[in-house]
Amino acid sequence: MKWFRQASVYVPTLVLVVVLGLRGLDPAGLLTDFRTIVFDYYQRISPRTFQDTPVRVIDIDDESLERIGLQWPWPRPVVAEMVAQIANAGAAAIVFDIVFAEPDRTSPGQVAKLWEKITGAEDIAQRLADLPDHDAMLADILGQAKNAVTGFVLTEEKNDRKPRLRAGFATAGDNPRPFLQGDFHGTVPTLPAFEAAAAGNGSFNFHPGRDLVVRTVPLLFQLNGQLLPSIVAEALRVAQNARSYVVRSSGASGQTAFGAATGINSIKIGNYEVPTTADGQILIHFTPPEAKRYVSAWKLLTGEFDPALVEGNIVLIGTSAAGLRDIRPSPINPVMPGVEAHAQAIEQVLLGHYLQRPDWSEGLEWVFTLVLGLGLIALLARGGALSTALFGGGAILLAFGLSWYGYSVHALLVDPVSPSLAGFLIYLSGSLIGYMRTETEKRQVRGVFSRYVSPALVEQLAAHPERVKLGGETRIMTFLFCDIRGFTAVSEQFKGNPQGLTKLINRFLTPMTNVILDRRGTIDKYMGDCIMAFWNAPLDDAEHADHACASALRMFERLKQLNATLEAEAKAASKPFVPINIGVGLNTGECVVGNMGSKQRYDYSVLGDAVNLASRLEGQSKTYGVGIVVGESTRAATAASWAMLELDLIAVKGKTEAVRIFALLGDATKAADTGFQKLQADHAAMLAAYRSQDWDAAEAAIKVQSQANPELEDLYDLYLERIGEYRANPPGENWTGVYVATSK
Repeated sequence: MKWFRQASVYVPTLVLVVVLGLRGLDPAGLLTDFRTIVFDYYQRISPRTFQDTPVRVIDIDDESLERIGLQWPWPRPVVAEMVAQIANAGAAAIVFDIVFAEPDRTSPGQVAKLWEKITGAEDIAQRLADLPDHDAMLADILGQAKNAVTGFVLTEEKNDRKPRLRAGFATAGDNPRPFLQGDFHGTVPTLPAFEAAAAGNGSFNFHPGRDLVVRTVPLLFQLNGQLLPSIVAEALRVAQNARSYVVRSSGASGQTAFGAATGINSIKIGNYEVPTTADGQILIHFTPPEAKRYVSAWKLLTGEFDPALVEGNIVLIGTSAAGLRDIRPSPINPVMPGVEAHAQAIEQVLLGHYLQRPDWSEGLEWVFTLVLGLGLIALLARGGALSTALFGGGAILLAFGLSWYGYSVHALLVDPVSPSLAGFLIYLSGSLIGYMRTETEKRQVRGVFSRYVSPALVEQLAAHPERVKLGGETRIMTFLFCDIRGFTAVSEQFKGNPQGLTKLINRFLTPMTNVILDRRGTIDKYMGDCIMAFWNAPLDDAEHADHACASALRMFERLKQLNATLEAEAKAASKPFVPINIGVGLNTGECVVGNMGSKQRYDYSVLGDAVNLASRLEGQSKTYGVGIVVGESTRAATAASWAMLELDLIAVKGKTEAVRIFALLGDATKAADTGFQKLQADHAAMLAAYRSQDWDAAEAAIKVQSQANPELEDLYDLYLERIGEYRANPPGENWTGVYVATSK
């Protein structure tokens, strides 16, 4: 066992080292995924409370598409009308969460090209070409507004198109470019006329997780080494009429990084110093869906909106229409419009409310994981499983409690997963070593005892060694005795070959034993060719009577197979074949079961009158010419329907009290057979005539039954013999039909 003692320390220590290593590497991202799931649940449990801030979304929703009645994208004059309404209402910034990458297909110049192809329509084409261009109209409105922000999409496919920048960047500390996500080499920009007229131009790309859930909004991108702003950053900059950004990274003045390049710390946009993740993103603390955040676009175009809703607000123009495919899942909303993520990011900046995962959280988590792991390893080596489990469970609860406190009170994201995972795996590995040690000890116990007692008992003794003591308990149990009939004739075949007889007995006992054990029985002992078994001890078995009946029937099936094999072997060896026949007795009753004997040697066995009766019933199987004799108590204890036929009222040898006994002839299928049901009824009528001493009626019934059921011929011959004796020596008027057995 020395190996187990060493392994109980080395294996958990190795687990701790692996978990600490995974914290830094996490090649498959599993720890990050688990941590993200926990943080998502935090947001579902306690989302950010909505506060009405100067941010509005002009929503091109399904109702707007239906009311306006125009196919998307709408003609640019319609968009220009929206911009004019927003600008006239005094919006601080007008932000497009839409890219206008192509000219308006409804513009007169575009339509004129179609008419030019029609012969005779040259005049129409010319008149259309002379009309104002729709894109020029929108560009003009954007220029007049002086606070519009257009958007572009960054792509991984390389092209020569570059978005127009409207602001510059200043950096402090480490170069921020290596920390930014995305391998972008091209863009899908808004039309140059719109970019030129707008006061800002930013990307509305997201960096969703592997599950495509949006949890962050970027403020900064790079394209071929050039820094680019997001539309969120541009919206904030234009609303403040700022001209540039200041990106502060590790190594900048006032930034604590202990010499490590930890990434971007914050981005200064006008008067706002926005803390970011290391890759320049804002962690979004989402609110539930809020109607106050939205104004339907149709209300602007029909003049049915209150200008106060957008006055002084940063206004984003986006869509929640399902058909326009800008629906993204968030931790608390599986169908969030993409524009809402940008709006919530701007809200947080304006409120000064930031969900943060500070730099020191990594160090804190590492130290906590190390302390928890070492504490568990020490307890596993010296303490018990319970104290270790309590310590580990308490530490895990503490980790989650502190993490929840940090989130709910201070909007901090501190990882409870890594220390909890370390604690769980260390406890699991230590428990596994302990389990292996215990199982090794149990196997030693089984190896010693399994050759002498039943496997079920061995399992009980291995699990509960305290039961290895003298004494017993009272239980209602079912007992089975099985014996080979005519064993003398069988053994005569092996004169001078006792080894052959032993082999035959083993071939008989093995399948019979398997039948019993397969149905939760316990082998009490073998007595030569006899098997004694019982049910409902040491393991509880509520269906012990049914299992005993099923075992008895199955034993005859296996015996038939064994006899067929033995007959074939005898024929091949040119030897006479003597089939093996058995008798089985079943009885149910109360007895004492437990370890009985002396302090030097004892057996797990049973004592009680019900056991003795079961043995006597097995002996009566030969008398009545049936294979299985069942006591009345067993019949009453069965829950299933069994094909049983009443045999007699008998006082077995050594007992004065009569019991009703039955022959078990089959299972529920046979019991439901109409032929068996007729046999039962006719047989009951015969017994009634016999017990009322109507010998003539009983004899007549017996002759009919014997011819119809030749397999019961021995039983009916027995009754004919008794009737002959009773005719000569009447039993008297007080006779109750009880037969007093004179043999076992």
